[in-house]
Amino acid sequence: MPGNGMKMIKLSKHAATAALMAGCLLLATIGPAAGDAFAAERPVEVDRIVAVVNSEVITARELNERVDLAVRQLTRQGTQLPPQDIIRKQILERLILEHAQLQLASQNGIRADDATLERAIERIAASNKLSVAAFRAALEGDGLKWDDFRNNIRREILITRLREREVDSRIVVTDAEVDNFLESKQGTPSEEYNLAHILLRAPESATPEQLAALQARAAEVTRKLAAGEDFAKLAASYSDAPDALSGGDIGWRGADRLPALYADEAARLAVGGVSPVLRSPAGLHVLKLLDKRGGDDTADVRVEQTHARHILLKTSAVLSDADARQRLEGLRERVLKGGEDFAELAKVHSADLSAGKGGDLGWVNPGDTVPAFEQAMNALKPGEISEPVQSPFGWHLIQVLERRNQDVSEERRRTVARNTLRERKSDEAYNDWLRQLRDRTYVELRLDPQ
Repeated sequence: MPGNGMKMIKLSKHAATAALMAGCLLLATIGPAAGDAFAAERPVEVDRIVAVVNSEVITARELNERVDLAVRQLTRQGTQLPPQDIIRKQILERLILEHAQLQLASQNGIRADDATLERAIERIAASNKLSVAAFRAALEGDGLKWDDFRNNIRREILITRLREREVDSRIVVTDAEVDNFLESKQGTPSEEYNLAHILLRAPESATPEQLAALQARAAEVTRKLAAGEDFAKLAASYSDAPDALSGGDIGWRGADRLPALYADEAARLAVGGVSPVLRSPAGLHVLKLLDKRGGDDTADVRVEQTHARHILLKTSAVLSDADARQRLEGLRERVLKGGEDFAELAKVHSADLSAGKGGDLGWVNPGDTVPAFEQAMNALKPGEISEPVQSPFGWHLIQVLERRNQDVSEERRRTVARNTLRERKSDEAYNDWLRQLRDRTYVELRLDPQ
């Protein structure tokens, strides 16, 4: 294909990997043994390519490390291990998607500097009630190298920021959708479900042959389930979802926070029951209801609201994290020492939609903003201005204007409904976006049969 030919020309320009591309193998030589000057040199395989993803390669070493990590994870969870060749193929596909997303993040100037990484690790350690040093010791005691863990977290930050930019930021929930949601049964308190799923992702514009192959895989899954095989093992073996190696466990969600396809089927299942094969634009699905419980009460609620405004700077290829922070520090000084008006600075400098209103966010309820923003906002007294604060959206300068206690029952219902609809749309849109990204990514597989 012409498109593939162009990609291969691009690959050939990378001189540093030319030997890898030509032979798929790095060779090390062992010199002649002592006293035998004519001993033959022996090639020793150091590493080899198992896949090419656009202009990058995935090596056997990278794949093996991820497989070892997945096996340890499945063993800890008590999940039956799929055959080794199936694990390798599943992990390789996840690595391909990861590389494709990280390449796109790099092309869009998305970065995660060391300061951001350290703050993320501190939060993870704190959530485990450990210091960073104790958390590191625990990880290394479990056989995970600290540098590998840091690299994994950096990749997760980049992919999360990419998703927010490419998917979440484009999701719109209208007032009419909220009204319809609240008028339906979905807007009332509901049971919560603990679900596991298997997703067999369909390519975009799938051919009849591809759909037939997908249906054959689904039939194989249902056949094995009927024969008593473990659902978690089959999820690890077959599912194309990111949570496959966790047995496909979605976790606890109210029916209003599940895709409509899942919510409708979960309501029909008994605990321990498995659904028939379900179809959606993303592909084919099989669900298992692990447990269920009563939903949350949405009775009258009084909360402390915060009236805040902010200035947002979004990082890019031309504006680094350090530059954004420095610019916000300068704006803060201009307000505190120069007497300039925060709202006027927001109108000129903020990249948020609130800039036209002087950065005014109105009255903010707990949970309305991302955790990093909310934590910094809650630490301020009325009239105070924060130091620069980083969130997934960029860097913020926050000023709290006032606070009040308010009955937000109706407002809370609308906010919950809006967030629920946004989350539903986000999950579906992200899966669809991943499918499109995979289809337009040049991939050459070189994984030998095991």
